Amino acid sequence: MRLRGVTLLPTLGVCKDACYNEGVNLAEIGACRLQKRLLVTGSPPSSGFPAEPLSSRPATLTEVARRAGVSLTTASKAMNGRDRISDLTRKRVLRAARDLSYSPNLVAKSLVSGRSSIIGVLLRDPMVHRFAMPIVIGAQSVLDQREFSAIIADARGVESRLADLAVTLRQRHVDGLLVVGDNQSKTPSITAVAKIPCVYVHGTTTNHRDVTHVEDDFTGATRVVDHLVELGRARLVHITGPENAPAVQQRVLGLAHALSAHGLSLVGRPLYGPWSQRWARQAARLALADAPDLDAIVCGSDQIAAAVLEAVVASGRQVPEEIAITGYDNWAVFAQETDPALTTYDMGLERLGAAAMSDLFTMMGGTRVGGGTRHHEGVLVVRGSTDPRHS
Repeated sequence: MRLRGVTLLPTLGVCKDACYNEGVNLAEIGACRLQKRLLVTGSPPSSGFPAEPLSSRPATLTEVARRAGVSLTTASKAMNGRDRISDLTRKRVLRAARDLSYSPNLVAKSLVSGRSSIIGVLLRDPMVHRFAMPIVIGAQSVLDQREFSAIIADARGVESRLADLAVTLRQRHVDGLLVVGDNQSKTPSITAVAKIPCVYVHGTTTNHRDVTHVEDDFTGATRVVDHLVELGRARLVHITGPENAPAVQQRVLGLAHALSAHGLSLVGRPLYGPWSQRWARQAARLALADAPDLDAIVCGSDQIAAAVLEAVVASGRQVPEEIAITGYDNWAVFAQETDPALTTYDMGLERLGAAAMSDLFTMMGGTRVGGGTRHHEGVLVVRGSTDPRHS
């Protein structure tokens, strides 16, 4: 009998230099083991192959449970991502598994649990990748805690492809789907065709019963207004993105609500346009011409705000002494590279992704979470474009 290849040799304890490409027979294996034993102990083994050292044996789940001080059933639930145990207990079991270098047999685990321990992540459109990455990073933090993996697929903005990918991932036996949408429009619902738990994030869907997690743009806009009013600003202009975008609409409503609460209103109508720096510069020049006494410009994104700041400075006005400028997104590429740096609203995308993934695990565990939209508030990041003390 001959053994081909080298992948089996380490499990038999064969010396690395015994033989490689041509294979070895069992007699050669035994001779090599005997030679190793003689070199180490000076005496041959009593019979057969010597037992492997205990330290080289993989840890078992029973040992993990014993180290964590829990039952075998509880340890199994923790390792399999079940929800009916406390977070403290789960963390203790996972810590014990790491300490013992426990590595579950994924094939056996899948057969026993009926799960693949894999989540499908669907990106609706390449245009959202800049927002999708922090969402995925947040989701990954939850996957890491449960020792799950993810498969990421991009629908490239094609509605039919989104549904096809959902079916394909279900056929690959993923346990659930996280769909990263676009807060500029509704995401087509794929829950019915997927036939596995689905949670949507960064945009609502065409089905109000879907479980969705979105940024609270209404509240975000009110936080911006409150900050500017506290600094003594009263004549605000708004330059933002496309008028039909849900996120833009929510921010405009939030601005109007907050200004009304302070006894104020926008100077003129909001200036809508594409998410374009070129357009933003044009809009800023128009706003300065129409309302030369304005003292703040609220922008719908950091990209727009960076171009507006450039136009304001080019007009000879000082930022923030004469005109305060705010962005939205906290996109470092723009927010931290202007002079002065941009005050902006951070939507908390990593927290958004983590919350959505946690809901998905709850659903996968068989617990109903209730359909509808969950709104998540972010945080205002104050920098020099509104407050010189932060320059």
